[in-house]
Amino acid sequence: MAGGITDTGELYSPYVGLVYMFNLIVGTGALTMPKAFATAGWLVSLVLLMFLGFMSYMTTTFVVEAMAAANAQLRWKRMEKRKEDDEDEDSSSGVSDSDVLLQDGYERAETRPILSVQRRGSANIFEITERVEMGQMASMFFNKVGVNLFYFCIIIYLYGDLAIYAAAVPVSLMQVTCSVTGNHSCSVGDGTKYNDTDKCWGPVRRIDAYRLYLAAFTLLLGPFTFFNVQKTKYLQIMTSLMRWIAFILMIILALIRISRGQAEGHPSMAQLSGIRNLFGVCVYSFMCQHSLPSLITPISKKQHVNKLVLLDYILILAFYSLLSFTAIYCFRNDTLMDMYTLNFTNCEIISVAFFRYFLGLFPVFTISTNFPIIAVTLRNNWKTLFHREGGTYPWLVDRIVFPAITLIPPVLVAFCTHDLESLVGITGAYAGNGIQYLIPAFLVYCSRKDTQLVFGSGTVNKHLSPFRHSFWIVFVLIWGFSCFVFVTANIVLSESKL
Repeated sequence: MAGGITDTGELYSPYVGLVYMFNLIVGTGALTMPKAFATAGWLVSLVLLMFLGFMSYMTTTFVVEAMAAANAQLRWKRMEKRKEDDEDEDSSSGVSDSDVLLQDGYERAETRPILSVQRRGSANIFEITERVEMGQMASMFFNKVGVNLFYFCIIIYLYGDLAIYAAAVPVSLMQVTCSVTGNHSCSVGDGTKYNDTDKCWGPVRRIDAYRLYLAAFTLLLGPFTFFNVQKTKYLQIMTSLMRWIAFILMIILALIRISRGQAEGHPSMAQLSGIRNLFGVCVYSFMCQHSLPSLITPISKKQHVNKLVLLDYILILAFYSLLSFTAIYCFRNDTLMDMYTLNFTNCEIISVAFFRYFLGLFPVFTISTNFPIIAVTLRNNWKTLFHREGGTYPWLVDRIVFPAITLIPPVLVAFCTHDLESLVGITGAYAGNGIQYLIPAFLVYCSRKDTQLVFGSGTVNKHLSPFRHSFWIVFVLIWGFSCFVFVTANIVLSESKL
């Protein structure tokens, strides 16, 4: 996620990149969206979903533009370094005073703007050929305070991600296994409301079962935080295939139930009290900005990348709308579960036991494969944040302290609460807001300033965002900061009413 320059990897076509982006964006957040839709009302939800999709697309084009600017600067620095080496080889005399004054790249750019680049062909200077992660872009374009704030935002977001994952798996296991036993073997999604203190197996309460599953989840997957794991191609294919099967199956089953006249949902048009969670869920569900360097760089032909990204967002909007609308009209508002897959573990919805268990345990399979990867990413971001050039960490700090501070906080949060809608809402509304709106806006602003300084005001970035006017940057920043204020005020007012 955040880090330095890595290899581009195997190239793929623009349409393969479109599929990869779709798979990245449509993830765990989509499973909590139906309940958020029902809580906020269908009209408010649809309008907010479309607006936040538009905002996410805008900031995605900002990140692509910043990636091109970062590639251009890296390419220019190598050309200048090569030119200096050539001059040193040709020169047999000492270094003059004027050469000493031109050692800094920006001073050189002001004195001798981009002559070496122009000889190579300025049309390709902004080609995205190297994968420059967001952390590296922050180091290139931000000052020290900005870099630290960037890593702080990324770390908080990853902690929220891990807490959501750590709660989602035990919740799914608790709901399925507690319903298999006792006198309610098919009643997870039948509208019956259970308290955490209700019995699960004999004297074991549901909350006890949840915490036992959380402990097992931590013991099984937690140790991966102390090692290096890498997402394999085949694991990605397997989880993507399972995700597609699960989502399509839920949409088809809901449509069948509605077509048979068995729909129970009567959603309201607007419920302002549900906007806070809906906002966080929508932001979380459109999150891809932090992974764009890994997705965009390997695309073989990038001249129409912004159009492909727009097509992706339109498809995702249609998919989210279809999933959520079929859900809120198929099920009553009070029966929609935080994890939408659990609504399909009722025998009346699905008579085939295999499909009931597949959907009920779907989050367990997919989330369990992602948890170690996110944990290692968070651990590496902690290391990068405190790293000092030329320094190394003691073995105890490197192998024990960093993994421990990565794993313990999200597990403690999941131990205290398994309210997935709130976890997703808060993570999206705060850390997600920063990653999706504020950081891309600041990145594109600073990259444009640096590009003008290095290459001159007449140079045009071939991957310039369609939202090139500075008004859009100001608009995104105002929107992002306003969201912080709105969500915080909403939380304070809600707590004061209690």
